[in-house]
Amino acid sequence: MNVSELTGLEQLEAIVRGDIPQPSIFETMGMHELVIERGKALIECKATDRHCNPMGGVHGGFAATVLDSVTGCAVHSALEANVSYGTIDLAVKMMRPIPINQTLFAEAKVTHISRSLGIAEGYIRDKDGKLFASGNATCFIKRPK
Repeated sequence: MNVSELTGLEQLEAIVRGDIPQPSIFETMGMHELVIERGKALIECKATDRHCNPMGGVHGGFAATVLDSVTGCAVHSALEANVSYGTIDLAVKMMRPIPINQTLFAEAKVTHISRSLGIAEGYIRDKDGKLFASGNATCFIKRPK
């Protein structure tokens, strides 16, 4: 399978099916159960003691990385074959501390896509909908010349 011949949605669907390995950042950050559709993504995540800061709380980088991943997946799912992207701006707001060893849900949707930019907003919530963090990402879209 030549991955570059697949659309972004097809690449992500292949990851979900296990035809393509999950990105290593998923294991590092406790992310799993990717659910994808065009312009939208959902990822389950769980912070562990590996993600703690010196004070014993979950490091803010956990929420930032998860939000970067889920917003990136949302943008990726809207791209044609042979097109890539990279985050150029990520703004994250923390509403409350991320709990340790609790399953949370990060979801994102594309709010704008053009030839050169993709913008997505994302949220991290618990099963009851309690909001822990939100973020907006701007991605540069790299198209072949």
